[in-house]
Amino acid sequence: MGAGARLALIGCGKMGGALLAGWQAAGLVGEALVADPAGLPPGLDAGAVTPVDDPAALAGGPTPDMVVLAVKPQVMANVMPAVAPLAAAGAPVLSIAAGLSLDWFQTRLGPDARVLRAMPNTPAAVGRGVTVLVAGKTALDADKALAGRLMAAVGQIEWIDDERLMDPVTALSGGGPAYVFLLMEALAAAGTAAGLAPDQAMRLARQTVIGAAALAEADDRPAAVLRQNVTSPRGTTEAALDVLMAPDAVPDLFRRAVAAAVARAEALGGGD
Repeated sequence: MGAGARLALIGCGKMGGALLAGWQAAGLVGEALVADPAGLPPGLDAGAVTPVDDPAALAGGPTPDMVVLAVKPQVMANVMPAVAPLAAAGAPVLSIAAGLSLDWFQTRLGPDARVLRAMPNTPAAVGRGVTVLVAGKTALDADKALAGRLMAAVGQIEWIDDERLMDPVTALSGGGPAYVFLLMEALAAAGTAAGLAPDQAMRLARQTVIGAAALAEADDRPAAVLRQNVTSPRGTTEAALDVLMAPDAVPDLFRRAVAAAVARAEALGGGD
């Protein structure tokens, strides 16, 4: 692996591009064939990267050390005919698509195909993502090791053994950055409603979220303890938390939101 891996990346949008940039920065790319009709993202280092318009063009050359599938679940079936010959030639296949199970890929690539799944999130674009991985029964230890190295290049990784947990993972950490950004929007809007100028309210909300995240990273005590440390008895924060933590408020909303995302992930896996 000193010279880097031979990789085939199908789909090079926001997440695929972030992954490729992270792999390059970590020195993991020896050669990369990238299949995306839009070509390489602007600003990406094109060294050792060969763009192709059609995934079918990936066949016929040396077998990749890993094929990474970074297209949307709704169009994944369209690229399976191009992936099948690579899998048959012995290339392990790593999917980052939500909802589509290991069995979904095995059915289309063959029972001997070495398939893995990963669910990264968008902070991977700045090397601060978190990715959860699961390996199929036919995947080799070497496949797991390479998949782990690839995803660790853009943040932290976690492995699970039970693939059924991938839908909750998708709902929690996969979509989680959007929930945090919504919190930032809502805080700023509330500050504006209370009399602050909109641009100042957004600056305060943004930095508050950034600072709280940095504090959580530096202090490994439970989030509940960190919350309590901000909350003085009968103070202003306690008054706000009485509203936010009411039975039908934020905790319940997040339970329902994550459940809705899990249901959607299950629907995607069913071909919806």
